[in-house]
Amino acid sequence: MDLSIYPPPDLSIESDVTSKTTLDAYTALGVPEVWIYSNSGLKIYILQSDRYLESAVSPTFPNLPITEIIPHLVQKAIDEGTSQMLRQLKTLGVSQKNKNSILF
Repeated sequence: MDLSIYPPPDLSIESDVTSKTTLDAYTALGVPEVWIYSNSGLKIYILQSDRYLESAVSPTFPNLPITEIIPHLVQKAIDEGTSQMLRQLKTLGVSQKNKNSILF
């Protein structure tokens, strides 16, 4: 694949519990940021030179506590259903927009 014609995404999110892509595959493509959701937790990896380093903060969303928000939303979807979780997320997002604060 010609990466000059088909550049990698800025962010890849891995959540498939049956078959995981290794970080080496993302390194080969040059994906700058990878999120991996596993065992009820989210890990953020940032590409530095030729390897990924774990990070507590997402460069894509630096002002959001992504590693806290995503597991919370996934559990909410499991407990209450995805549609209900998305409706609540939308409502919270709209109400928090003017307050300039995080969702949770």
